[in-house]
Order: sequence, then C-alpha cells, then structure tokens
Amino acid sequence: MAARRSALVMALMAAFGIVTSGWGNAASAADLAGSRDHSLVNVRYPEAEIYGYEQVEFGEHRLLTGEVAKEKEPTVFQDLEGEVTTIDYWVPKERSTLEVMRNYELALADLGFEAIYTCKNEACGGRNGRPFNLTVVPYCCGFGGNHADQRYLAGRLDRAEGPVYVSLYVVKNTSEGGPRKDRVNLRLVVVETQPMDVGMKIVKAEEMRDALRTEGRVAIHSILFAFDSADIETKSRPALDEIGKLLRAQGDLKLLIVGHTDNQGALDYNLDLSKRRARSVAKDLVATYGIDAARLSGHGVGFLAPIAPNTSEAGRALNRRVELVPR
Repeated sequence: MAARRSALVMALMAAFGIVTSGWGNAASAADLAGSRDHSLVNVRYPEAEIYGYEQVEFGEHRLLTGEVAKEKEPTVFQDLEGEVTTIDYWVPKERSTLEVMRNYELALADLGFEAIYTCKNEACGGRNGRPFNLTVVPYCCGFGGNHADQRYLAGRLDRAEGPVYVSLYVVKNTSEGGPRKDRVNLRLVVVETQPMDVGMKIVKAEEMRDALRTEGRVAIHSILFAFDSADIETKSRPALDEIGKLLRAQGDLKLLIVGHTDNQGALDYNLDLSKRRARSVAKDLVATYGIDAARLSGHGVGFLAPIAPNTSEAGRALNRRVELVPR
C-alpha cells in the first residue's frame, strides 16, 4: 500500500510539474549547526537549508486551525502538549510558495497525515486587522513582515503512541533586500503528543459501588476504543471485569451506560459515536458476563458534558470516558 501511494504521489508531482529530483531529506552544508530534519516528517524541499531549529522535549504549541480574527488571538485552534520541534528552512530563490506547498502536501499525505486546515494569501489574513503571519510565527527571520504570498497547512497523523500534529507556514520574503529577497522560507512545527495515562487506573468494583451510592455516577477512563470507532480495545478487559463483578454482586442494580467524547468533529457525529460506544460496552457485559440485557441501556452525550477543557490533548483524554449511572 505504501509503495502504491508513493508511486501515486510521484505521478501527481510529475503531472503538476512539481520538483521531484532530490526531494527527500538530504542535509545541506549550510544547515545550522546541530539542526536536522525531523525523524517522522523526514522530507525536505530540494536544496533547502535549515537556518532555525529548536526541539523541546515537553512543551506547548498552539495549532491554528482557522482564520485569525485579531492579532495573536486566533478563534479556532488546538493547544497541544508534547515534544515540539520547530524547523525553519530557506528554499532556493526560483521556487514559488505554491510549488513548495504542493510538494509538502503530497509528501505529508504519503506519510499518512490528513489536512485539518489550509489557507493561502488573504484568505489566511492580511497584515492589518487579521495578521495571520504575526500569529502563526514571530516577527523575525523573513516571516513577520510578509503576508501577500503566504500559505499554511495544519495536519494530523494518528498512531498508537498518540497523534502527531504538523503546522507548515510557507511565505515569500519580499520585505528584505540582499540575497534573501524574494526567497521562499518555511516554518515546520511537529508536535508529538503522548496519550494521558488516565486510562490505566482500574476502578475496582467496590469503588464503583461506593461512588454510585455517594456521587450518583462513576467515570471509567480505562475502557478504550479504536480510533473513530466503537470497537473496544483488548486492554479494556480489566475494567470490564470489574463492572461485571459489580453487576453480579448486586443483582438488582440497573445501569445507564453513558458514552462521552472530546470535541473533535461535529456534535451530531460525536453524539452517535458516543452512543455506539456505550452500547458496545452494554453488549459486551451481556455476552461476556451473562448480565441480563434489561438491566443495561447505552446512551451517548458526545462532548456535551466535559470534565476538563478540550483545548489540550490531556483535557481531551479526560473527556473521552464511559460513565455508569444507576437507574
């Protein structure tokens, strides 16, 4: 599959007249000392040079996923936490922002990334009123004074270790003179998030019983599902064992099983997904532990009842849960 996809990428590049020779991750002698291409996003525009590099083992990054209404105050974004790598490249002078962005779009798609948001030129925001360029990058290095010829992409790659996000800002440097005038430069930010460990604590049957009596509900974070699916992951079995133990010990207990999601995606979709997940749990309890189906009912509320802000991966991980409510 990967080989077929790579062949398609190369064919598309050729069809659009996009540079293919030398496309890869070859370092340049002019690269900033100690810098390197990212190990996951291991592609580089031909003959590009790294002039800025920073890697933070655990840091924050605000990923813009929509227009900027006011300087440094984006209205649509995701606050991410994890390993943050920022790489600034100069591209050969004769290349356009369109050509550079098309190459990266195809290369990122080949690596499995899906675009979350893209924009170009004035659609991103101009210099005054909605200065996208001053929000996505600092005022430095050939970035901040330019906005007329700019392109932006935010993308996501899902993997078992946690999602990886990229932001790519490409702009033509028209504000400076000298050898850097009219050269395209780009900033690539890669954020490797790590899933919260909230799902690993197993709530014992006795703890569930006490929480149901005192609080009227109990949140279970250790029932995990395949991405964008109602399929229960095998690592959820210890949590299901405890719920089965609770229901067997209390033969008159009837439960509402309520699914909750984070706020990624449309509300209607998440309402349906959370309901399907809750019903998957109920079905498993009936099939595996012999619980009477009449004692269980599955419902979903999507992201209507968060217990943490959805602005970071840590908060979203807390919000993805199953709750048990007596009825």
